[in-house]
Amino acid sequence: MGTKLVRDRIPEIIRKDGRKPVTHLAKEKEYLAKLREKLAEEVAEFSRDGKVEELADILEVVYALGEAKGVARNGLERMRMKKASERGRFTHKIILDEIR
Repeated sequence: MGTKLVRDRIPEIIRKDGRKPVTHLAKEKEYLAKLREKLAEEVAEFSRDGKVEELADILEVVYALGEAKGVARNGLERMRMKKASERGRFTHKIILDEIR
């Protein structure tokens, strides 16, 4: 297994299972790279399984990415609402087949 970003309590859970986690704390550049990897991993899991709980994992990573970039959850939500107001949402299920 290669290195990967894990949730904060994972080392504790591993220790409770009688195993020994080997960890290090990421510096900013590595942290951002690992967050992007984690986002791709979680999106792939949702795409494969379609489980709603994977959406919660995706949100957790998105919030962490936002915070790492200096934008809190409420800031992301404001950006989302602005885009929804300007460009719409996905509620009408419109599929663009082509542009002529």
